[in-house]
Amino acid sequence: MDDHTLAAALAAQAGALLRTIRTEGGGAEADRRSNELLLRLLDHARPEDAVLSEESADDLIRLTHERVWIIDPLDGSREYGEPLRDDWAVHVALTVGGTPVAGAVALPAADLVLHTGRPPAPAPRVPGRIRLAVSRTRPPACVDQLVRRLDAALVPMGSAGAKAMAVVRGEVDVYAHSGGQYEWDSCAPVAVATAAGLHASRLDGSALHYNAPDPYLPDVLVCRPELKTAVLNALRDE
Repeated sequence: MDDHTLAAALAAQAGALLRTIRTEGGGAEADRRSNELLLRLLDHARPEDAVLSEESADDLIRLTHERVWIIDPLDGSREYGEPLRDDWAVHVALTVGGTPVAGAVALPAADLVLHTGRPPAPAPRVPGRIRLAVSRTRPPACVDQLVRRLDAALVPMGSAGAKAMAVVRGEVDVYAHSGGQYEWDSCAPVAVATAAGLHASRLDGSALHYNAPDPYLPDVLVCRPELKTAVLNALRDE
């Protein structure tokens, strides 16, 4: 099984487990059980690789490895805890030398797994105002700037993975975030987005680098490639 297929299979299996736990009302243990499943499956399939997970202690031995899996067993715990919401996700990505090379984002409540082995074709852009995915609870500071400069229309939604995949699926045009994220929040979404032909970077346009000693990676931009210049200029133009 190649790395793309493995990432998709792992995200799908963790997503299926999370759906079951949610149905049974066991949400408090969802993160832990999803994490245990992913770690067990990775240890079996890729025993020589290192892992960085939101739900595990950070073993810095990963810094000596070229191949590091970066996982978020449940992205969007708040949304997962609200029975009618589907904007939560599972992230599984492989980095080689700090660059995402394979990844999958499962949207279990929507019965979807988007992955680098079969990246979706970019959807046509909808005419009209630029649509900007934004946190429904904690809109970042950069959002106000994009609204002012680009007259962007806000589309509130939950998890980071759901927002990035909304760009991939053509539901929005831009996802920009500043502050409060870590590598596991963006690695798999960035892998899928770039495989689908979208632009992904830091907010200043620089490359996203993973498997750093400190996994704090506070900002990310995912957008349609034809909007890259306009969005980056708007973010710089203060």
